[in-house]
Parts: sequence; structure tokens; C-alpha cells
Amino acid sequence: MKTLDSIPTHKIERATKLVSTGVKIGGNYLRYYGEKLINGEENKDKLNANNAKDIYDGLKELKGSALKLAQMLSMEKNLMPQAYVEQFSLAQFSVPPLSGALVKKTIRKYLGSDPDEIFESFSLDSENAASIGQVHRATKEGKKLAVKIQYPGVASSIRSDLAIVKPIALKMFNLKGKDTDRYFEEVENKLLEETDYLQELQSSQQISEAAQDIPNLIFPKYYPKWTTSKILTMDWMEGIHLSEYVSQSHLDPQQRNLLGQTLWDFYMFQIHGLRKVQADPHPGNFMVSKQGELIAIDFGCVKEIPEEFYTPYFELSKKENIENEETFVKLLTELEILLNTDTEEETRYFTELFQRMMRLFTKPFHDKHFDFSDVRFWNDITNLSKSFAEDSQLRQMNGNRGSKHFIYINRTFFGLYHLLHDLEAQIETESFQNYLK
Repeated sequence: MKTLDSIPTHKIERATKLVSTGVKIGGNYLRYYGEKLINGEENKDKLNANNAKDIYDGLKELKGSALKLAQMLSMEKNLMPQAYVEQFSLAQFSVPPLSGALVKKTIRKYLGSDPDEIFESFSLDSENAASIGQVHRATKEGKKLAVKIQYPGVASSIRSDLAIVKPIALKMFNLKGKDTDRYFEEVENKLLEETDYLQELQSSQQISEAAQDIPNLIFPKYYPKWTTSKILTMDWMEGIHLSEYVSQSHLDPQQRNLLGQTLWDFYMFQIHGLRKVQADPHPGNFMVSKQGELIAIDFGCVKEIPEEFYTPYFELSKKENIENEETFVKLLTELEILLNTDTEEETRYFTELFQRMMRLFTKPFHDKHFDFSDVRFWNDITNLSKSFAEDSQLRQMNGNRGSKHFIYINRTFFGLYHLLHDLEAQIETESFQNYLK
């Protein structure tokens, strides 16, 4: 794979790269309409594939928040064309790495010496390159280590990257008015936190220690001595990424269920026990050991859940509250989904809309046992997503609704549901309570 000797960090450089990508996409549309005119045939799949490839090719050289957003979008399997999901999912663990020279320069800058002076051995070839950093093998004091190195300029380009994508996001999610800034501030703050490896070190140690009693779940040990704001050192964990695991045929259903149960218990424990959660549950952040244990390896994105959001959010998920319109409306108002400025029509519309959503998305909470391989459940989610996307009335209304905390909490649940679906896991929904102190 081609390596990178530099990454565009200036706003103008990054904007120019995105503009050139836009030109390529324009060319794809011209070819699409030309073929349609000449042959009378539509090939939307080919158009989507070409656009997805060109967008990803542009983003993978920018890295940072631009690529991170693509990774986040790859989890929206029900909303995005398959071609985009396939391309953007590569951002989890398959992007061009930094060159050896740039790796050395980065380590010298943040650890004070060349890697071969700090570690007994250090591979300049990256084992895994993602959106914000890449991982290298090393050894020290008899330990096999994973050294994560952040790409240069990632933190400083976050604000400008978000400014570039903001107009697109506003249109995509039907957001209006000055109040939209709170959503972008939430994303910006989270992305900035992901670029602070000292904060990740602290989160990793806290959560791994708190969750150590959950069976079949293991974590690497972290090493503050060889960690800075831009470099994070931990144990090298042997195993395969969860995406690779689920792609295998003839997997033992019991093993699938065990991994799914571990995932569920881990996330429910974090949410209900710690009031904080690893809010980026994609396959690149989990591995499976040879013994079938789940390995959690990334805590860069951790969302704190304030009590004023936690309480109404989970009250809203209760079946009896969904069906009690008075209680339901009260909770929607607390969560800023219904607004004081809403007309009677808007109140009725959004109440009915969210009732439909909650009846479906909260199904796993309503029974002691849930089967995430249930095809009907996933078809219902897909159909509901499509109906919202095609709802002309919804597009005419202000989509600027809901607490800012919804962004990462909903992302957590969508990601978790997708992982459990990929595992085709059947789980016991209340077993996590055994580990709450």
C-alpha cells in the first residue's frame, strides 16, 4: 500500500482536495446522464460505486475528522447505498499509512528519541491505519506492544473540516436556525477528545478496571511511560477484528451468542453503571481472541451521560411510557424533541413519529430475551428509515430537535445493534445487572 510523506493540514489545502473530489463526482454524473440519454438505461449502482470510491480516495489522504465522518457514515447501513457503506467502512482499518520517515519524526517529536532508542524493537511498517492514527508493533522489557501514532495536524484541522461539511450536513439532516451550532459543537468537542491520547489513556484505564468482572471480556494493559497526547502505547493483543470474525462461514452459534452477550453486557454496564460509554462501537474497535474472548481495544470516543439526559431517555424507552401519550409528550419535551414553539400540528406529527420509532427501536429492552438475527426486526428498521427519508412533510419541518446528547448515545445504540446483528446473536437483556455494583 502507498505510504504518505505528508498530510494536508491547512484549511485551503484540505478544501482544495475536497473541491477536486467534487469535480470527479461531477464527471461521474455527466457520464451517468450521458449513458442514460444514449442507451436509455439507468445504472444508479454504478454511479454510487464510482462516487463512493472517489469520495473515499479523497478523504483517505486527508485523514483526520474528514475520514472519521466517513467511518461514522459507514455504520448507517439502512440509510446509505451499499457502495458507500462498503467504501467508507475501509476507514476503520484500511487507509494509506504514514511513511517510515514521518513515523520516526513524529516519535522523536513526542517521545524525545528515535523509536529504536526507546523500544527494543519497532516496526516502521504500520499494522493498522485508520482515520486518526495508525498502529505499530514494538517490544520493550519482554512485552509485545502496540504503539498508536496520531497523524500530524489532525487536531488543528477539525474545526475547518467541520466548517466544510456543515452545509452538507444541514441539508442532509434538515437542520435549520442558529441553534444547530450546539450539535456541531458536540461533534467538534468529541473529535478533539479523540485526538488527546492522554485522555484516551485515562478512559481506557478507568473503564477496563471497572468492567474487569464481566466474563469473556479482556482489555490490553496501557503504559503511561510511553504515552503522550499524540502517542498511545498498550499491550499487543492477539486476535482478529470482529468484522473478519463474522465474515467467516460456519461459525458456532454458541460462540456467536457468547460474544453478543459479552458486547451487550459491556455496553449496558457502561451506560447504567458508569454513566459513560465507548460511543464508537464499530468492528475495528473490537477483536476476538483464539479462545473466543472479546477484546476491547479503543476508548478514544467516550461519551459522558449526564443524569438530566439519562433519566428521561430511558424512561422514554419503557413500553408503558410509549403507550401513555401524556407521559410520552412530557418526556419528549424534556428531551427537547417537542418545542414550546411547536404548532398543534407539529406536536401531533412528531409525537406520532417518535412513537413509531420508539416502539421499534426499544424492542430489545422489552423482553428478557432478544434475537438480533430476527430478519423481521431488521426489515422493519430498514423500512422505517426509508419512510422517513421519503417523507415530504418531515423535510418541510425543522429537523433541529433533540438534546445534543442524542448524537452519540443514538450512535452507540445503532452501532451496538449492527454488531449484534452481524453476530446473529441471541442475548439475555438483563444479565448485565449482575455486574452493577
